[in-house]
Amino acid sequence: MKNKLLGIPYIIWMAIFVVAPLILVVIFAFTGRNGGFTLENFSTMNQYVGVFGDSFLLALVATMACIFIGYPLAYFLSRENAALKGMAMMLIMLPMWMNFLLRTYSWMSLLEDTGLLNRLFQAIHLIDLVNVIGSSMAGLLNQPYEPIEFFHMINTPGAVILGMVYNFLPFMVLPIFSVIDKIDHRVIEAAQDLGADSTVVFRRIIFPLSLPGVLSGVTMVFIPSVSTFVISGLLGGGKTMLLGDLIQMQFSGNTYNPNLGSAISLVMMVIVLVCISIMNRFGSGGEEAVVL
Repeated sequence: MKNKLLGIPYIIWMAIFVVAPLILVVIFAFTGRNGGFTLENFSTMNQYVGVFGDSFLLALVATMACIFIGYPLAYFLSRENAALKGMAMMLIMLPMWMNFLLRTYSWMSLLEDTGLLNRLFQAIHLIDLVNVIGSSMAGLLNQPYEPIEFFHMINTPGAVILGMVYNFLPFMVLPIFSVIDKIDHRVIEAAQDLGADSTVVFRRIIFPLSLPGVLSGVTMVFIPSVSTFVISGLLGGGKTMLLGDLIQMQFSGNTYNPNLGSAISLVMMVIVLVCISIMNRFGSGGEEAVVL
């Protein structure tokens, strides 16, 4: 009885700050400005299909980039000694101690046309090399070539993806590292004693057992990536509109329409839940795959 009483504050907290807002979102999504029931909010979303597509595409690219970077990093760190593991984890988590907005602003100064990266490329004459190659190729094709003074990186989809990867990469590395680091080494030794080489051990044991960490990382990266609006606003310059930007527009400014914003949020939440359930289905047989 005492244990149940201790859970009451948590239940009240969840009811006020999680359940109640979700109920309000559902109510607003199915009501119009006059408060009556309507499906007009969902039919209006047809004009934003492109925003949905861009958001999920960029979030998918960022998530895949985090997997390709984060999985090898987590795997090799799990094989190092305790001191190096602790140092590496501190360095990975260090940027997370800084404000999210400040981290994104710092990339603006790096990526802008007169930023530090373009200055570095000019200092090492990389831009001159590109101009020489470009003019040579244009001469071979009998095409005009206009020399560039800098690489335009800011206010592009690539800059948005870079911001997502930078900000959310720790959320991919940490769960994968946690799962791989806890794999019993006796299982690996047993496979090696039976003649399995390192490739077979990774493919048949380590990777299947690490799938829960991969799926956790995918969830923790994909969801904030598909709904972000700070990164797309600062690094995309408003040229790359994502669902987060679209929802923010419905709750502020001249386009104030909380009913449409709630409908978009509800649809996005349903799509994300479906994607997560599909991923969990694919990853549910990870442990069984070890014995195949």
